[in-house]
Amino acid sequence: MTIDRTVMAFAGTMILLSLGLSQVHSLNWLWFTGFVGLNLLQASFSGFCPLAIILKRIGLKPGCAFD
Repeated sequence: MTIDRTVMAFAGTMILLSLGLSQVHSLNWLWFTGFVGLNLLQASFSGFCPLAIILKRIGLKPGCAFD
């Protein structure tokens, strides 16, 4: 699995998890959903993604987006 696919899978999982928690526990979990979305948006413009940096350091090979 490449860094790109791992980042997308992780972001999607966090969004779905926080949406579920907002329905079961508290609507404040939607703030986390917004944070993940904003991080994805800024990464698309700047190329800076903290998770991609961590995954690169542990040895995952980069895909096209995070070289």
